[in-house]
Amino acid sequence: MVTQDHTPEFAPGFPPLPLEEWEPTKETLHLYIQVIGKIRLELMPRLNHWWNVTLYVNTRGLGTRAIPYKFFTFEINFDFIDHQLVISTSTGAEERVILQDGLSVSQFYTSVMKALKTLGISVEILAKPYDLKSTVPFAQDHTHATYNPEQVHRYWRVLVVVDQIMKEFSGRFYGKTCPVQLYWHHMDLVVTRFSGKSIPLNEEASVIEKDAYSHEVISFGFWPGDDQLRFPAFYSYTYPSPNGIELEKLEPKQAHWVDSNGSPMAILNYEELRQLDNPRQQLLNFMESAYKAGAELAGWPIEELKTIPLDEL
Repeated sequence: MVTQDHTPEFAPGFPPLPLEEWEPTKETLHLYIQVIGKIRLELMPRLNHWWNVTLYVNTRGLGTRAIPYKFFTFEINFDFIDHQLVISTSTGAEERVILQDGLSVSQFYTSVMKALKTLGISVEILAKPYDLKSTVPFAQDHTHATYNPEQVHRYWRVLVVVDQIMKEFSGRFYGKTCPVQLYWHHMDLVVTRFSGKSIPLNEEASVIEKDAYSHEVISFGFWPGDDQLRFPAFYSYTYPSPNGIELEKLEPKQAHWVDSNGSPMAILNYEELRQLDNPRQQLLNFMESAYKAGAELAGWPIEELKTIPLDEL
């Protein structure tokens, strides 16, 4: 059997990801991702903190993992190596949608729903963008149709390395931690730690916020950039935000605190990180320093929640 050699595409390091260069492709891809995310939202059983709606980085792109449906399961995977959407079921059936420049959101949505129907899967979603500039229903969006394969592949390469580092960071904590997962509303890759303490519900908050922030959290994420933040960046915030957190030291020195809707958020510019020596370790340092800032001020039992090396057990 002959296999394709994609090794040259996986040069080590953090590739450049300037937002302006790939923004048209990013906006189209974001809408594609929302279509798939909404399918998972509709069919997955509920999990705490909306963990049932997310997508995951995998060895070829992004995917839903197994979704239960009647007597079988199915999953939907974006393949960012061969640039196709693959819908496969536990019965062995499979459908594919080719991802290419000129494929409008309308065509993508129609093709996905047709493929699901062919596989015997019936699902209805609220088929319009969520919390994006575009408010055009998916079926009517003929404008967003830019898909540059090289740019998408480069973005995914960034996700692959960030996913690895977040998983390493996640393993240092004994407490409740979410999977490393991509929330499709803002297209950010996230891992969140929980203290275990509940928070009184804000009755004026949306149901999304009530479930997401039912307990104390320190969250860490990666954005590719958007209208508000015009560059890719890593972030961290503590909720509820303790007084004075914005005065706490962050690492590396390029990281800083910004105001985000009235609360401090730690920010590290991706481009600045990739210029540093050992960016992998520097990203771990950023997450550790942001965690320490929030956990100490909020009174988390830091030592109790720190994992013990196996050779010390």
